[in-house]
Amino acid sequence: MSLPANFNGAKPIIDPANAAMLLIDHQSGLFQTIGDMPFTRVRAHATALAKMATLAGLPVIATASVPQGPNGPLIPEIHAAAPHAQYVARRGEINAWDNPDFVAAVKATGRKQLIIAGTITSVCMAFPSIAAVADGYQVFAVIDASGTYSKMAEEITLARVVQAGVVPMDTAAVASELQKTWHRDDAGQWAGIYTQIFPNYQLLIESYTKAQDVQKTHEALDSQRA
Repeated sequence: MSLPANFNGAKPIIDPANAAMLLIDHQSGLFQTIGDMPFTRVRAHATALAKMATLAGLPVIATASVPQGPNGPLIPEIHAAAPHAQYVARRGEINAWDNPDFVAAVKATGRKQLIIAGTITSVCMAFPSIAAVADGYQVFAVIDASGTYSKMAEEITLARVVQAGVVPMDTAAVASELQKTWHRDDAGQWAGIYTQIFPNYQLLIESYTKAQDVQKTHEALDSQRA
């Protein structure tokens, strides 16, 4: 079994102080080709990644493949959720890592861990992930924030990137590794991110909030009786 590349014996865990987020080709035209999962899920997960990068203080680099053509524009949620994101325009390169400006932007972050998601999974996510590993980066590929033509294409790509030493992850796992603990001032904002990843989590939040309100009411009545 292949081992994650470039960790040199260290655990393949995301270090928020050493990680950067690369969101590649999340474009409206390319979304129409997604067949391995609902494109709305990919869109929500990509947005969630941008939000968690903002909360965790990660640099974000976004790019699009010929957005003036049929691939369509980058979805606006990326920069709305991560206003600090740097956009790198490419000159037609299919593999973002073939664009010198993109690679220079990554190097300029000073981070050695890269969290990468992209549409199409088998191209826009896989190609730069494999290339970044070859250049010495520790790479985490977010599979459910990427999308491709079919489930078979997703499975083949997953096998390929793992063989290259990439660590595959899902969006919720990335959030948990970046968040680290619920004992933080922005815990409510992290809870909001999880509702984007799995909307049913909103029901849990509503139940908890209602229970807290009921408890406060009971405590107030007990205080009055005393």
